[in-house]
Amino acid sequence: MSGGIDSTVTAVMLHEQGYEVVGITMKTWDYATSGGSKKETGCCSLDSINDARAVAVDLGFNHYILDIRNEFGNHVIDNFVEEYMAGRTPNPCVLCNTHIKWEALLKRADAMDCEFIATGHYAQVRAENDRYIISKGLDENKDQSYVLWGVSQDCLSRTMFPVGKYHKPDIKQMARDMGFHELANKNESYEICFVPDNNYRGFLKRKDEGLEERVKGGNFIDKNGKVLGKHEGYPFYTIGQRKGLGIALGKPMFVTEIFPDTNTVMLGEEAELDRNAMTVGKLNMHKYPSIDSKMPAITKVRYKHSGESSIIEQTGDTLTVEFMTKVSAIAPGQSAVFYEGNDVIGGGIILKNYNIDANANFSDN
Repeated sequence: MSGGIDSTVTAVMLHEQGYEVVGITMKTWDYATSGGSKKETGCCSLDSINDARAVAVDLGFNHYILDIRNEFGNHVIDNFVEEYMAGRTPNPCVLCNTHIKWEALLKRADAMDCEFIATGHYAQVRAENDRYIISKGLDENKDQSYVLWGVSQDCLSRTMFPVGKYHKPDIKQMARDMGFHELANKNESYEICFVPDNNYRGFLKRKDEGLEERVKGGNFIDKNGKVLGKHEGYPFYTIGQRKGLGIALGKPMFVTEIFPDTNTVMLGEEAELDRNAMTVGKLNMHKYPSIDSKMPAITKVRYKHSGESSIIEQTGDTLTVEFMTKVSAIAPGQSAVFYEGNDVIGGGIILKNYNIDANANFSDN
């Protein structure tokens, strides 16, 4: 229970359905250590914890705070820093769901003899052919299946997503009907919990006070290697970035590649961001244990990406994706998630993006 509307309605729905509900709020991060100056927001704030506890007290079920700050720091934050230092763009929410929240929650569930865990994610899960399959939430605008690709089969076998079968406006109306009027009007937080000001560059600088001095002064180059100017340090740029480059070249320019070994950032025009293939690793397959031959899929390369038609093929522990049309700003380090209709086939971490011959054969031959 994060203290937000979705997890609150989830708890109330299950309580009304006769389940014996136990509320867990996870404390993953101390807001004060993030360098933020505004009012606390999000799932780690004292206000949110108190909101979750108030619901539990009102409905008469137990509520506990689970302190996972050490695990969160060791896994999620360390990875976040390491990925930027490697010139990649991480997705900490995926990593947190995969390695922290589900596993930590299930450990506590086992200790309390709880059979299932439930969250307020807009997704659905079902059992089919000895597999547990995640599918999109009914509300496509709120669907969160993308960030759940890493959750294991064992975890999914005990997972419930009660709000996944509803649209967000329906959940808000349910909250009002339940008497949670303030909650229904509460602003939602979309920031990374440990970067509440959305300034990841500032976070990296605070984590490593000497970083800025060590990396500043590298070269911006074009695709031909021509030096265009100096930048502030390669970790402070992401693939597809246009604003905040600090350089004027008379036309819109975008970050197209990052070379950490030489502290070099390549810039190009928007068309130079287009790629029609990528390699994906650290796979977690859901609908099928593996992809034995080429198959069509809709592939998403970031959370808000609508997805593109593609052909996927698995070779060992990596998977290649060939897109039917070029995709802009594919960023190594981000998650790629593969869909068959509304079902998640699986997902992984983007290792490399590239272009293949425009006349390449996308058939199964």
